[in-house]
Amino acid sequence: MILLRVLAAMAGSALVVATLASALKTIVVPRGYASWLTRGHFIVWRRLFGLFARPGRPYARRDRVLAHFSPVALVTLPAVWVTLVGVGFTGVFWASGVQPLTEAFAASGSSLFTLGFIRPPGTGRVVLSFVEAGIGLGLVSLMISYLPTIYGAFSRREALVGLLEVRAGLPPSPIELLTRYARIGWLHRLDDDLFERWEQWFMDVEESHTSQPSLVFFRSPHPERSWITAAGCVLDTAAITASTIDRPHNAQTDLMLRTGFFALRRIADYFGMSYDPDPAADAPISVSRREFDLLCVELRAMDIPLKPDLDVAWRDYAGWRVNYDSVLIQLCGLVMAPPGKWSSDRVQVDTTFPKVFRRPRRRH
Repeated sequence: MILLRVLAAMAGSALVVATLASALKTIVVPRGYASWLTRGHFIVWRRLFGLFARPGRPYARRDRVLAHFSPVALVTLPAVWVTLVGVGFTGVFWASGVQPLTEAFAASGSSLFTLGFIRPPGTGRVVLSFVEAGIGLGLVSLMISYLPTIYGAFSRREALVGLLEVRAGLPPSPIELLTRYARIGWLHRLDDDLFERWEQWFMDVEESHTSQPSLVFFRSPHPERSWITAAGCVLDTAAITASTIDRPHNAQTDLMLRTGFFALRRIADYFGMSYDPDPAADAPISVSRREFDLLCVELRAMDIPLKPDLDVAWRDYAGWRVNYDSVLIQLCGLVMAPPGKWSSDRVQVDTTFPKVFRRPRRRH
């Protein structure tokens, strides 16, 4: 019996410590740590929502269902933490002599929710009650206080995504973006009006979406908008501008491209996605040469000056695209993004959340 109590105390304490560690990794530590508990919680919710958002169903219906996935999973996460803490302290109270097990459970619940209707005898048990009460209040208040931070990051992300609709249409398209800038005579302002702002956007998204990965699944207010298709549109626009449009070279375009594909790679690392970190410039990409040539025809029709050698332009474009091609398409599949040119339209098979949400890949 003594051995059983020791084991119960150890198991209960380990459960409490593991739960607190999960909460700290998920909310407090500013790193992309994947807690097994948080990961499992989101996987379970994704499986449940996936029953009503299968790939074969109309996109509008899937979007309405998935719009609730991340908020519901995030809000219910503190309930899981509190429940596990209660179970852990039930084992500790039982091991300390509170009998039977139902009485230990009642003592744990009374302490956890600060109800105070049960006061276990003995100074040591009273101390345990105080500790559990503090942990319970701390977990709930910690999550509630952090929700404004999460929604603040979401608002910053969506502000620029919404502005992109004015410039690139809906769904966003590189050809539409370049066409509109050409019509208003702003091709020379692509760098300071678009690329400089999106370089900052990519840095913000990398930090927020790896330290708080639930943001990856927060869908835009408009069902046809998505942060990932917007990112793909801007990256393709920059790659086309750097490789194909005949204009003076601007290093801001190159900096934005590198910032962008590094940001998408960091997010992909968190979800355990596979990609070549150092691809060859001539490695295959999902965009075909025919699609590129058709884009060039459309650009010429708008009197946008193109470089004379389109073979070199294609190689240069592919050399940029290969850096983000794989992670862009995988992320589009992960979030079930709305249709987008050269991004979500490349997804061949639905990328299910349980298969992708693995332990983070460590890259050096």
